[in-house]
Amino acid sequence: MREDRREELLNERDILNGIGSTIGNTPLVPLRRLFADASFEVHAKLEMMNPGGSSKDRPALRILREAIRTGDVRQGTTVIESSSGNMAISLAQLCRILGLRFICVVDPRTTDTHLRLIRCLGGEIERVEQPDSASGDYLPARIRRVQQLRKSIRNSYWTNQYGNPNNYLAHYEGTMSEILSALPRLDYLFCGVSSCGTLRGCAEKLKDSGNPTRIIAVDAVGSVIFGGNRGNRRFPGLGAAIAPSLSRPELVDRVVYVSERDCVAGCMDLVRSEAILAGASSGGIVSAIRSLSDEIPPGAICAAILPDRGERYLDTVFDEDWVRRHALFE
Repeated sequence: MREDRREELLNERDILNGIGSTIGNTPLVPLRRLFADASFEVHAKLEMMNPGGSSKDRPALRILREAIRTGDVRQGTTVIESSSGNMAISLAQLCRILGLRFICVVDPRTTDTHLRLIRCLGGEIERVEQPDSASGDYLPARIRRVQQLRKSIRNSYWTNQYGNPNNYLAHYEGTMSEILSALPRLDYLFCGVSSCGTLRGCAEKLKDSGNPTRIIAVDAVGSVIFGGNRGNRRFPGLGAAIAPSLSRPELVDRVVYVSERDCVAGCMDLVRSEAILAGASSGGIVSAIRSLSDEIPPGAICAAILPDRGERYLDTVFDEDWVRRHALFE
């Protein structure tokens, strides 16, 4: 290897120095107040306790670490991703540690808080203003913009959360292993879907472990991941306009669709009962559990993965005026 090539390389251990070392091992807490009248137990995996505030810290870390190991990411690389917000925050934080340029392609649904956090961490914003003409959604348009940036920027790398296997492997080896360590017996797992990395990683871990856990995918009304009818979705991070290549529907025992109203109601229940300020998709997961409460047998043990922090939704979910304007009160 030439000397100048060696100087370009990063060490994969660099990403674990400092705040990168704190990713994972998030708490699992029982929701005894929220489900006080239920005959089953619900335990919440608080992914909001990751340093970047969401479950996306896990795949961001693994994707970058593996890309550094293979030499796809090195000194001077520009990292590019399409994100509704949380993955961008996680990547911006880690790229800041590594001294790398990071560009995120977003759309109008990304909240102002997400955008401010990305910029505070040194990330650059590319905003797609018009949805894809064929699907009516922004995701295909965002991905096209990513491809344009890749062609125009030398030494660039697309982390591709929608198709990179390191997305789901981060949850296979991390999230689900941590849950099973705390709950060796697990009857139900409730997991929201978007890129499908969390769902696939957790589901594959359960299947490979021979665990009979029923896997409940929580999807948004308007999402097409499991063949639903395409529709408008206000909240980022739950559902998708295309079925991601990481998706494995055969691993799922049941799909529960939640509305935006369900997401708001679930978030309010969480904060009022448990003082947990969580994001919109977490509210949807709580509502999904409630919708199946008559079917969950007594004594069952359930785990729910709550993906992110609620502070990012203070201008939407937790803003009474916004909720009222959009007729999302119960």
